[in-house]
Amino acid sequence: MRKLIDENKIIVEIGKIADSVNANAYLIGGYVRDLISGRNSMDIDIMIIGDGIKFAEIVAQRMNTKLSAVYKKFNTALLKVDRTIIEFSSSRKESYDRHSRKPKVHPASLSDDIARRDFTINAIAISLNKETFGEIIDLFNGVDDIKNKIIRTPLDPIKTFDDDPLRILRAIRFAATFQFVIEKHTFEGIIKMHNRLRDNIVSQERITKEFLMILGSAKPSYGLELLFKSGVMDVIFPEIAELAGVEQRKDYHHKDVFYHTLKVVDNISEKTDNLWLRFAALVHDIAKPQTKRFVEGVGWTFHGHEELGARMLKNIFKRLKLPLDKLPYVEKLVRMHLRPIPLANDDVTDSAIRRLAADAGEDLEDLLLLCRADITSKNPEKVKRFMNNYEIVEKKVVEVQAKDKLRNFHSPVRGEKIMEVCNIKPSREVGVLKKAIEEAILDGLIPNDYEAALNYLYKIKDEILEVNSGEEK
Repeated sequence: MRKLIDENKIIVEIGKIADSVNANAYLIGGYVRDLISGRNSMDIDIMIIGDGIKFAEIVAQRMNTKLSAVYKKFNTALLKVDRTIIEFSSSRKESYDRHSRKPKVHPASLSDDIARRDFTINAIAISLNKETFGEIIDLFNGVDDIKNKIIRTPLDPIKTFDDDPLRILRAIRFAATFQFVIEKHTFEGIIKMHNRLRDNIVSQERITKEFLMILGSAKPSYGLELLFKSGVMDVIFPEIAELAGVEQRKDYHHKDVFYHTLKVVDNISEKTDNLWLRFAALVHDIAKPQTKRFVEGVGWTFHGHEELGARMLKNIFKRLKLPLDKLPYVEKLVRMHLRPIPLANDDVTDSAIRRLAADAGEDLEDLLLLCRADITSKNPEKVKRFMNNYEIVEKKVVEVQAKDKLRNFHSPVRGEKIMEVCNIKPSREVGVLKKAIEEAILDGLIPNDYEAALNYLYKIKDEILEVNSGEEK
């Protein structure tokens, strides 16, 4: 361990500064965990026995820089050196009010500070002083838990999660990120205390941040299933929890909608790190519980679930405080996820292909990726058939786009030209005429070029302007 620390010049220098001012300094937290695990980390946590802020000021002065931030309430300070962020803190213990996750802090010993940590894997300290440099202080067997891939609280899990309910989500996030197992009593504590997340003492932003990190893990289904089994999903994303137990047609799916969804998310996560494409996979069947109907001779149907699902997303995005600029993308993928498959038939027209390409736009590749991920049958013949169908659709799209120059499709005749030809000002009629040209191209009535589109405009403008003029009256 000493050798690994020796390789970091910043840490070595901090140790020397600590000796020069007779301060006891320790590496602690996530950096130590990642060091033992063999992972890289750019964030360094330094704990000082005494005044952490004062020591941080000395380090900043010695390194000819300034502190990035100081938080006097928690006796912490931040220092940025190159790309490395260093957090200095005073050794402390904490006491909590049940109506807040922000603790009152009190000066304390090294052992007290270690004991207040969320999980044993984060409760390991390494001395930076010369006489004990590299010595590991591991009061709760955190090193063994890292080696055995276990998430466990140092103290009573009930008290741990009651004090700070965000730790419930952090436990599941760590398990998902590192593919660790949550120790039995710790998981039982999560189950017993999951409703603490309803008490509005954890901000929605923090909840959503943890959830998205779970979704961004290598195999999201692991963390998502832990959220469900613990009851946490019912609290933070009930629409997903409600998918459990919703049966599907056995000839298409081998799972209920919830476990089918987990498989879809895993499938797409093998192909992309695009978080919002993963989110689209998570919510693509979100309206199936509301649209479930049993049809004699057919079985369970979910007609219209793609449209209803897309309409549900705006409220979900607002409630979860997700970035609204990502909403149109997710809506589009959910609304269109059933569109491609019928287009594999031999009798499908170029017009249908044009419309798919135009409606999907630059997201067509992502849409087809989602469609492929949606194939979760255990029947290899069915999987092969569906995959072949999507290849057929892809080929047709490429052929039609090449023929019609439909890539990044829009009307060849722009709004300014329409206003000039029709002698009208900016108005609704401009959009109507532009749309009419686009529809004609998509239907194959005219080719996708400027001259053909302009001639078509001259042909239709009087009739459309007359109709719209009548509507306004």
